Amino acid sequence: MSAWIWGLLMIQSLLGVITYRYLYKRRKKIDFHLGMNIAMVAGGALALGTGVLLIYEFRLYYMEVTVVATLTGIVAGGLFGRMFDNQTLLTGYISGFMTGMMAPMIGAAASYSIPFAFMMEFFVLCSFAMLIFASKSSQKVGSGGQ
Repeated sequence: MSAWIWGLLMIQSLLGVITYRYLYKRRKKIDFHLGMNIAMVAGGALALGTGVLLIYEFRLYYMEVTVVATLTGIVAGGLFGRMFDNQTLLTGYISGFMTGMMAPMIGAAASYSIPFAFMMEFFVLCSFAMLIFASKSSQKVGSGGQ
């Protein structure tokens, strides 16, 4: 077992938890358009990172890795979407589901390239950083408008 793969998985999980806690505190200030994008990015990024890294670690267990990556995406997308409304929950759920189904295939097609794995983790890191920065500049407009 490769320690660097497990380390990257732990870092991405920790990053997801930190981002969720930060966004949960600000959820009332985030409008539903940004909420939908948050749910899609979070579910997709975590499923993609998990699927690529796990297929590198367990090359012969394609079905099991696909199930784990898909469940990771579904749970992450659902949790991030649940902060806003049911439509956002469904959008995050579906985004995580589809990305989780594709992620192990992407990892296998990359021929188990270590630079590709680090690029994927950099993508996950940048995705969560964008979510935090986008929520900082977000201001929810009241329903009465003006």
